[in-house]
Amino acid sequence: MKTRLLDNRDFLAGLLFITIGAVGFGVALSYPFGNVQQMGPGFFPRILGAILVGFGVVTLVRGLRSGEPVQGGWGWFPLAVITASLVAFGWLMEHVGLVPSLVVLIVSSAYAGREFRWGEVAVLAVAMTLLALSIFVWGLGMPYELFAFEFGR
Repeated sequence: MKTRLLDNRDFLAGLLFITIGAVGFGVALSYPFGNVQQMGPGFFPRILGAILVGFGVVTLVRGLRSGEPVQGGWGWFPLAVITASLVAFGWLMEHVGLVPSLVVLIVSSAYAGREFRWGEVAVLAVAMTLLALSIFVWGLGMPYELFAFEFGR
């Protein structure tokens, strides 16, 4: 039994990957590429976009071969919560700093899932925040403000 293309799970996922990768690649074309020794601002987005398009093509072809149908409906609530958490992270970075922004992002994104447990989410938030601090602030030396407000005022 063949599934229609618009009901084919892997075909749709492949199209999504290809679209996102192509848009990212297209936007990055306006930035200088550089080279491997001196990467320009367009280097990483172009490489990542090309890899995403490649994954999309593989997934799309796999979908054409398997024909596995989409099960269930759209998850509008998780989509809205994750989108709102990303927007909140971007806004909060300027107003409260990296640490509170990461905590809000992680907790609100976890809330979009089916199994939300405060204890597990707290451990995840602490671990992921420490990992992000270790990589970006302490490891790479990026100048993010950890807390953009005064304690004890």
